[in-house]
Amino acid sequence: MSETRINTLEERFVRYCKVDTQSDSTSPTAPSTPCQLDLSRMMVEELKNVGIEDACLTDYGAVFGTLPGNVKDKKIPTIAFVAHVDTAPSFHAEGVKPIVHHNWDGNTIVLPDDPAVVIDPEENPHLKGKKGEDIVTASGTTLLGADDKAGIAIIMGLIDYLNEHPEIPRGDVRICFTPDEEIGRGVSDALMKDIHADFAYTLDGENPGDLVAETFSADQAEVNIKGVSIHTCCAKDRLVNALYLASKIIELLPKHRLSPESTEGREGFIFTESISGNAAEVTLKLNLRDFELEGLEDQAKLLQETCALVAKTEPRARITCNIRPEYRNMRYWLENDMRPADIAKKAYIDEGFIPNMLAFRGGTDGSLMTEKGIPTPNIFCGMQNPHGPMEWVSLQDMEKAMLICARVVGYWAE
Repeated sequence: MSETRINTLEERFVRYCKVDTQSDSTSPTAPSTPCQLDLSRMMVEELKNVGIEDACLTDYGAVFGTLPGNVKDKKIPTIAFVAHVDTAPSFHAEGVKPIVHHNWDGNTIVLPDDPAVVIDPEENPHLKGKKGEDIVTASGTTLLGADDKAGIAIIMGLIDYLNEHPEIPRGDVRICFTPDEEIGRGVSDALMKDIHADFAYTLDGENPGDLVAETFSADQAEVNIKGVSIHTCCAKDRLVNALYLASKIIELLPKHRLSPESTEGREGFIFTESISGNAAEVTLKLNLRDFELEGLEDQAKLLQETCALVAKTEPRARITCNIRPEYRNMRYWLENDMRPADIAKKAYIDEGFIPNMLAFRGGTDGSLMTEKGIPTPNIFCGMQNPHGPMEWVSLQDMEKAMLICARVVGYWAE
């Protein structure tokens, strides 16, 4: 039976990964890219094919469906399982060619479309223990998309499993596939109105055993720099190069203690996400991240002071710094009702895992869902090295996540 489940997970996951679903933070539409709808429409049809009669696609790009409960004599909370269809805009994602390394031999994986891209078990500690498992990678020139198409495949497998095991008691199980999670726009007020769940779990994240009930809090900063544009033939004492001022702002931020590449654990950071423009005008986008709101406020103050300092060096320039909130640490709300996390911990233990209550150095759709009223911790989906060409996932890890979700459904019915 396990072999059949693995084969089905593989078939679905590989098929999903081949669909380009990159989101785009510069787009004003919902979803931000029309290609996401290609997969979303596919998921509506697949949900109907496995018996989800009310499967539908909303006008804002979310997919919903319900697996009805089988317990009629008592009220059981409605539980939703959530995964996102979009992939990160930070690396190439068109023309993904998934490769399944069946019964992986434990050796270094060289990706054929770019042999310089190598997945070395010595540099990937979790991969070291996967000899004999079925490892899925991309081909070297794109990301894979396990973030979060592994989550989608796991949820589809969960529906199969619950249909095959009617002896597992359950309330209504809601399925939700969101758009635009990677750009922080997956959870709209409309989605919260339509999800119709008491509690939820996102299927995202990395190592088996990781259980996320705490995430970063996040703000995004946009710095606009207007210089003075003039032809270089007469630029002496007149040109104010906005690119030069932008580089000064970036250089003045303390990278040795406040950048992603120099921090770990519970340390926050400021990340320069993008720079666009020319000598006349430049826009910088920066991500501010910290587990505590006080730390986030300190980062905002530091960035604003840095912009003000650079502005003083060149009074002819105009520099503005606008900061908007993105999401908040789900811990602030989950600590008031830990039932979703406690039930997941029990499922982990009974499935043979020691739960690792991870303070996740990122965010999930669950961050916003929890803040907006539906407690939503995160269950791992097994993906590793996301957002780049060395992304990989074990089909066996995906199966373990699916079995944990099935236990979670049964435990809520108890």
